[in-house]
Amino acid sequence: QVPLVESGGGSVQAGGSLRLSCEVSQYVGDTYCYAWFRQAVGKGREGVAAVDRWGSTIYADSVKGRFTVSRDKAKNILDLQMNSLEAEDTAMYYCAVAIWPGATCPIKSLFAYNNWGQGTQVTVSS
Repeated sequence: QVPLVESGGGSVQAGGSLRLSCEVSQYVGDTYCYAWFRQAVGKGREGVAAVDRWGSTIYADSVKGRFTVSRDKAKNILDLQMNSLEAEDTAMYYCAVAIWPGATCPIKSLFAYNNWGQGTQVTVSS
């Protein structure tokens, strides 16, 4: 399958918003999890949010109430709407897809995700 490609990153002031997108048309028809991870300089890669093929979502505690993950089934696009951005949100953001038969998409581990994008940089200034 073709690699994932993220878009929508950029620089924004604290309190602002960005919307990241990832085209996932090559990943349909199976028990997929669609997720966003991020990695800040000097830190490990951490899960941000994920949505399964049925629309159930899971979020990291640090972004609950501020970020919304969704998949547009008609357009085959995975989105991450990021509001009330903080300096701590500065990181490279990655789209990832996994075949996952379980009930809840994993975001505390990278193990299940075998398809990754190259990342899009999000920089939040205060």
